[in-house]
Amino acid sequence: MTSELPRSDEVVGEAEVQAALDRLAVEISARLAGHHPLVITVMNGGLIFAGQLLPRLAFPLELSYVHVRRYGKETSGGELVWIAGPHDPVRGRTVLLLDDILDEGRTLATIRARLLEQGAVEVLIAAFAVKRRAEPAAIKADFSGVVVPDRFVFGFGMDVAGAWRNLPSIRALRQVQD
Repeated sequence: MTSELPRSDEVVGEAEVQAALDRLAVEISARLAGHHPLVITVMNGGLIFAGQLLPRLAFPLELSYVHVRRYGKETSGGELVWIAGPHDPVRGRTVLLLDDILDEGRTLATIRARLLEQGAVEVLIAAFAVKRRAEPAAIKADFSGVVVPDRFVFGFGMDVAGAWRNLPSIRALRQVQD
């Protein structure tokens, strides 16, 4: 991958990303203040989202992570591979699961089911980006930041061929012309 941006269009600007983070912090704080939740970040994609959201939350929480992979360096998802986590017990806890994007919802649905099997009282999902799709996702987010088109998106935690997670905005690959 070169340092050059792939052919893409900005679909969510940096100012909109920051406004969505502020709004999400208010919504999540209203729902979880007083619960001392365990916040679990889905790695690697959820890292940027978590890193910018957590300082905006004004209540005590504990932090952990899960590391799963479906995409690797591809632009379409495969089987879910568990790499690590969660590292903290979830039994009896309210869990807030943070991820970069809700697309088909299979990854988040699988993680949520596993956390509930491990005894979490409730598992709330915060997905920064939700893809606008014709078919409904396998799961809905309790909190969502922005809606993105049904295209391959990257930036703000999401990668393209392993790169560009560090963009402060979200871009979508251009459709390939036949």
